[in-house]
Amino acid sequence: MTTRRALVTGGAGFIGSHVADALIADGWSVTVLDNLSSGKREQVPAAATLVEADIRSPEAAACIRDGAFDLVCHLAAQIDVRKSVSDPAYDVDVNIGGSVNLMSAVHASGRKTRMIFASTGGAVYGDFVEPPNLETYQKDPESPYGIAKFATELYLAYYARVHGLDYVALRFANVYGPRQDPHGEAGVVAIFCGRLLKGTPLTVFGDGGQTRDYVYVGDVARAHVLAAKLPAIPAGKVDDRAFNLGTQQETSVLELARVLMAAAKKECPLDHAPARPGEQRRSVVSIQKATSGLGWTPQVSLAEGLRRTYDWFAAH
Repeated sequence: MTTRRALVTGGAGFIGSHVADALIADGWSVTVLDNLSSGKREQVPAAATLVEADIRSPEAAACIRDGAFDLVCHLAAQIDVRKSVSDPAYDVDVNIGGSVNLMSAVHASGRKTRMIFASTGGAVYGDFVEPPNLETYQKDPESPYGIAKFATELYLAYYARVHGLDYVALRFANVYGPRQDPHGEAGVVAIFCGRLLKGTPLTVFGDGGQTRDYVYVGDVARAHVLAAKLPAIPAGKVDDRAFNLGTQQETSVLELARVLMAAAKKECPLDHAPARPGEQRRSVVSIQKATSGLGWTPQVSLAEGLRRTYDWFAAH
């Protein structure tokens, strides 16, 4: 058997490094493409090859075009919702421009390479639908970040219909876990862990009643391995190739703080700050399609995942 070759963009980052680990454990030969602007060289698995390049660059396109990859897991992104609000043009440049650069390179390679795109279930649906959100729900994102992620899915659907691109979009809920970056959608977990370790108050924006669906990073990485093996889905509507990944459980910021303090066996006061612009009130996804279509369900509970995450931050 020839070794299956996978490229993981953003593979030096939080989620990407876990995806690279999972693919290597499943027998893939893995190359990581990362510009190391936020990713860390030490998070790249020892068994992986690192290519240092920006996803917007000709070098990244050449890597994909000439690399004979069977799979491209695209996780590199501008991940900060607040950054997207303050500088939407930069968010468009990275999250749409960089993604289209990679799609064009896959097409130019002439290979039947599957792309797995890290989309967002936490930000793409908006506040005009009643959660838990199904893949087919109306998309009305509250932030430029969410808009760019869905626009990338539309480009992927175009490339599938017109150029035969084989892709799967995984719409993550709020991913947390070891190696987490405090600037991502679920960055609050990393921030709270840091505050608990220092014994400083936990900042809660607004009343703390805003809810999210927190899914453990190991469960998300496992979904990529399953999506890599999924039979090809015929080109059609954009939602046909999308799968929500979450727990189907809403957790408020106040409840998250309580469960994390229990996991850390520490108590800290809460400081309330003004609500942030562009932030959704409720976000929780339905995972029925991922369960039936991918054979995926989350295996790590919030309490256990937060314990593992806090222990990792304490050790590092």
